[in-house]
Amino acid sequence: MAGVNPIRVEITKYDGSPHRGYPASLLGRDEHGSWLGVASGTVSDDGVAHELPWVLLIPDDGWWTAMFNPPPQGSEVYCDIATPATWTAQGVTVADLDLDVKRRRASGAVLLVDEDEFAVHRVRFDYPPNVVEQAWAAAKYLERALADGTEPFATHYHRWLEKVTT
Repeated sequence: MAGVNPIRVEITKYDGSPHRGYPASLLGRDEHGSWLGVASGTVSDDGVAHELPWVLLIPDDGWWTAMFNPPPQGSEVYCDIATPATWTAQGVTVADLDLDVKRRRASGAVLLVDEDEFAVHRVRFDYPPNVVEQAWAAAKYLERALADGTEPFATHYHRWLEKVTT
């Protein structure tokens, strides 16, 4: 997978300050958006080395991204609430809005997390009302979708995850 359609994933805070970044490979596109593969051993800008690979789904116009993880990672699906993606020739950028929705592998429980961080950053970064509204709408959508079998969160992502795990 390494070197295939290499791109850069840049995640900022709402004010544009760096949050995290890493290299990825563009695996392909489908009706759900763009699928990026991140190889095991990838080191993100914050110095964290990731032992397991994952795939990242960037929807065409959604206020979220979704990371799909292989076992034994505890979170099967981890979604960041984020601004819609901006694409360039080098890669993709989103602003992390702090709310997250995840589905635990063992229990299947769907959790909304980091509401406290969202509240703090909403004030600190002066999120406009429409950004707050879009963030909450995305979080509520993802809570339902991760729980009720909506694709690509049920089984569709497996074909993309196989591209980085086999």
